[in-house]
Amino acid sequence: MKETILNIIKDTNITFEQRVLGLARAAENSLDVLEMTDYVKEYREEGIICDLFEGNAPYRPRYILPDYDKFIKDGCEFLNITPPADIWEAVNNLLMFYKHVPSITTMPVYIGNIDYLLEKFVTDENENECYRAIKLFLKHIDTTITDSFCHANIGPRETKAGMLILKAMRELELPTPNLTLKYSEETSDRLAIESINTALVTAKPSFAKDSMYKEDFGGNEYGIVSCYNGLEVGGGAHTLVRVRLGKLAKKAADRADFMGRVLPKAAHEMLGYIDERIRFILEESVFFKVNFLVAEGFLHKEKFTGLFGLVGLAECVNHLMELEGKSGRFGSNDTANELGEDIVKALTKILKDHRCKYFENEEKKHLLHSQVGIETDAGESPGCRIPIGEEPEIFEHIVQASPFHKYFASGIGDIYSFDETYKKNPHAILDIINGGFNMGLRFFSMYGNDCDVVRVTGYLVKKSEMEKLDEGKVVLRDTTVLGKGARDNGRVLERKLRKK
Repeated sequence: MKETILNIIKDTNITFEQRVLGLARAAENSLDVLEMTDYVKEYREEGIICDLFEGNAPYRPRYILPDYDKFIKDGCEFLNITPPADIWEAVNNLLMFYKHVPSITTMPVYIGNIDYLLEKFVTDENENECYRAIKLFLKHIDTTITDSFCHANIGPRETKAGMLILKAMRELELPTPNLTLKYSEETSDRLAIESINTALVTAKPSFAKDSMYKEDFGGNEYGIVSCYNGLEVGGGAHTLVRVRLGKLAKKAADRADFMGRVLPKAAHEMLGYIDERIRFILEESVFFKVNFLVAEGFLHKEKFTGLFGLVGLAECVNHLMELEGKSGRFGSNDTANELGEDIVKALTKILKDHRCKYFENEEKKHLLHSQVGIETDAGESPGCRIPIGEEPEIFEHIVQASPFHKYFASGIGDIYSFDETYKKNPHAILDIINGGFNMGLRFFSMYGNDCDVVRVTGYLVKKSEMEKLDEGKVVLRDTTVLGKGARDNGRVLERKLRKK
């Protein structure tokens, strides 16, 4: 423990804020307060079950989605903030509020449907002033929320504020906040094309199929947060624990053994561990007892869930195919793809049948999440993605990926890199997105191959910042460190280029 603390104090490649956060995590991880079965302990040690650095004594939910509409309308008594009267008060109030919204990163992973929050303050007469306010707002977020898991939403309806936000993001080319367009029949072609033009410059926004998310969340308001996690506004997720399916598959003698014994056992054990983390947050941590976000109705305990994440579906399928003496690989072989879907179906049923006793609503279930991986995941692909370098042409890729999206209410997606010539024909990309959503995709991410800002797995980093790290220089955002690891270990910048 002493050596760990001294290493953090002496590290020359982190900022002061990153050092403080590292010391806090070291303190939390010195505790041993969660009850775990021997199975979970063993599989955590082997890296098959992973809680993604949430800490050994979780004292706040992992992902928090405050009701920012309520904040703009009512203000906040605890912070002594009254409802805003103009654009300057609106952005200033939000920035003050964000400072007090925690998450696993200590910084907000969701900052609201920012175009709708600001729209009533934008008029034709003050548009130039509002543009200046929005640019300063976005610059402030990037400089103070130094973690690109911070995520904003716009749409589905076109607004003046939304168009100004996209214009400012193209001009600033900053990785934070991440951004998703909720895309529906209500979305104008102008907003969609403006979003694509922005994404080809700065790797955002992604497109989310609004109708699919609304159906999954029973018509309740949802937000896209962190990488691409769909969660209910006014709630969030207590925890995200994942299983590395590629490593888990090596515990099986064959496909039947994996489907009948290995996978169900791992899933049930992991669900028990998820429930234990939730128990500690609800029964021993005081977050829901004392935090003003709960007291003033910005958050509601009953709107929180747990996330069951998975990575390495491709490697799992490929290993099981090899055990059967078959050469087909996930992404390019029908039998392998069907096996992949069978695995996801099996997990979906296990989650549906599981009852978390710490949820007041018996109908509340943990959600399946196609996790994007971490920087140390060498040899294991994010979620349900095809291994980098094996991707088929984009139309075949969409056909292969689309059957999996319906199972993941809390997030799944692929990333498509496009040649710069697409900047002259963004309508071609919109046709691809529409076609993909018609086939069953729920989420679509893209970036231009010549961008400085790129999407790594689900978050954004700047190539130029990773180059500074390569030179041993300190960088502002901790996600740049993660991005460098994913680049070096996961070849994330080697995706096949979608050429004109």
